[in-house]
Amino acid sequence: MSGPDGIDIPADPGPRRLDIPRGGPLDGAGEAGGARTAREARAHLRVTDCPPRPPDGDEHRPLPEGPVTREELALLRRVYRPVPGYAGMRERLRRSHLLALCGEPGTGRAWTGLALLADLADGDDPAEADGQAGRDVVRLGPGALSGLLTAPQTERGHGYLLELPADETDPGPLLDRLRAHFAERAAFGVVVVPGGPAADRLLGARRHAVPYEPPAAAEVLDQHLSDLLADKPAELLDLARATAARPDVADALGLDEPRPAEAARLARHLAAHAEGRLSGEGLLERCRAFAPDQARAWFDGAGRPGTLPAALPALRTAALRIALAVFDGSAHSLTAEAAELLTWELAVTLDPQYAPGRPLFAARPGAGLAAVRAVCCDGVEDLGEASVPVRAVRFQGRRLASAVLCEAWDGHHNVRGPMARWLRALCDDPRPQVWVRAAVAAGVLCARDYLYGFVELLLPLARADSPVQRMAAATALAEAARDDGVRPAVDGLLRGWALGDDERERETAALAHGYGLAAGSVQASLEELARLAYADDGRITSYSVLRLLAGTEPEAALAALTHWLHDTRRPRRDLALLTVLRAVTTRTSHLWGLCEVPELEPYAAWPLATALLAARPGSAPQLAELLRVALTWARSAAAAEDALVGWIRRAARDDRQLAVLYGFLPRLAHDGDEPLDVRAATRIREVLEAL
Repeated sequence: MSGPDGIDIPADPGPRRLDIPRGGPLDGAGEAGGARTAREARAHLRVTDCPPRPPDGDEHRPLPEGPVTREELALLRRVYRPVPGYAGMRERLRRSHLLALCGEPGTGRAWTGLALLADLADGDDPAEADGQAGRDVVRLGPGALSGLLTAPQTERGHGYLLELPADETDPGPLLDRLRAHFAERAAFGVVVVPGGPAADRLLGARRHAVPYEPPAAAEVLDQHLSDLLADKPAELLDLARATAARPDVADALGLDEPRPAEAARLARHLAAHAEGRLSGEGLLERCRAFAPDQARAWFDGAGRPGTLPAALPALRTAALRIALAVFDGSAHSLTAEAAELLTWELAVTLDPQYAPGRPLFAARPGAGLAAVRAVCCDGVEDLGEASVPVRAVRFQGRRLASAVLCEAWDGHHNVRGPMARWLRALCDDPRPQVWVRAAVAAGVLCARDYLYGFVELLLPLARADSPVQRMAAATALAEAARDDGVRPAVDGLLRGWALGDDERERETAALAHGYGLAAGSVQASLEELARLAYADDGRITSYSVLRLLAGTEPEAALAALTHWLHDTRRPRRDLALLTVLRAVTTRTSHLWGLCEVPELEPYAAWPLATALLAARPGSAPQLAELLRVALTWARSAAAAEDALVGWIRRAARDDRQLAVLYGFLPRLAHDGDEPLDVRAATRIREVLEAL
């Protein structure tokens, strides 16, 4: 019998029956629901979204302590606009002499505090006549708060801006004494308190504290732009405003809404660009630094205090940020549980003698999300045959997930060990909503440091007894291979595993090639799978070829299948037969990969063969020839008949699928040099007559 390209197909090689493997390599654990999870993981975590860690800059250095300069107070008067509740804050500060503003860093708490103090502090002129320093508003650092109580230099009528120390977990008594101190001297104090347990205690007790609501970022941006370009031609301000609204600027920024401090910083960049002092690419480069700078600021403060149990709140917040980087957009319950698991790993690394527990009723569901710039939203989790609504959680900015994950990995070496143990454990979870996310994250981190990731992530996963972990290793390898510098190492590793004696490593290699990334091309992966077929019964290699058939280059997969049928080597012929038979029995959504295939999305619930015929009609001749061979060879005929009959019966429940098959079956029956086997033709006719 001749194939469609005129090459003779070898005769049926023997009587041994060929059986179709049921399910995938994970016995169903990795297929159902994996498609949506993989798509969302790719959207939130990408190798290309992790730029090299930049050198330390000036953006997050603390402001200078001491009297606030005349220039800063003048700028404050020009650009500051009262936040919601400002009048009430001012009156409360006037009466009690102390006010704690509870909110997240970068939201404008310090500027609001300075504005309140400038309003209330005594003095005819807020600055010295020589313009050097203000007489009545002073900024002090975190270490000065407790020392101020005994310091003799607290001036009558002056205002003091202070910051609560990071290790202060119960600040109520301290603030009580500080209030009395200021009241005695007719002075005023504003204390900025970051969100967390200390702020929760103050707000819960209603002692001196108010929740701080930041101003709208757009208003802050416009005020600063107007001030920076006040003495410039009006068209420059228009240009800066138009640039701020450009999609490429918003994409480079990667934040849903900048915080006030970020809006002021962005205004400086936009003004420099409008004046020609900063190029367009330079502007985008500076915008792309916002999310990494936020991640750096978060983790630079996560190590204070450095002992347990005082460090546990900071560790829990850091763990939530890292967990959200991996599970961005996932169900809140998955993210919260992953964060608690990572908190434990971090805590026992910091102090192996301390076994941290979990607070049971200390926090409301979703508490602490403001500290990680996250919000809850409505979401959907795919279970394969159905989807369920969930309460999801996501970062307020698409670049934050990659920035957080890469900053924790690149900037804090001792965090790598607990992160690696945590990811390996998540990769053993049978739910694809968990292990797929963890595997993609592991791949991104391996691309950052392959030597470390290979030993701590890839090798333990590939050699594990758990098939889920081996599939996770394959996924991580494929994701890491997106990086051009890492791909040759991944390719060489998989070649070595394919030639080795370890069955688990060979299986991982076969699974990794199913993504079509590790060898540099789909064609190269197909060639590697053909070699691996000699050491495999077809269950793993045919599954990986099937995934390539459902991928971005089905033409290459079909050409390889047709070529293998012409081959005189039985393993390759069997690989082709098993793949084509699985194509008519396997749901398309179970064959997800790491690259988008939008043309198959409308047919995700259909068998792959039907989906290909609908999305790519040009594949019909090759599919027909492959199925004809399977139906006419004795070894595969029975399995092919069963598969084809089941295929038709499933299509009968959907008019759209049935229409596709009605157009395809005549081609199957009449193409080629030999008629279809009589028994197979009879069974197909009986099924069609029964519909």
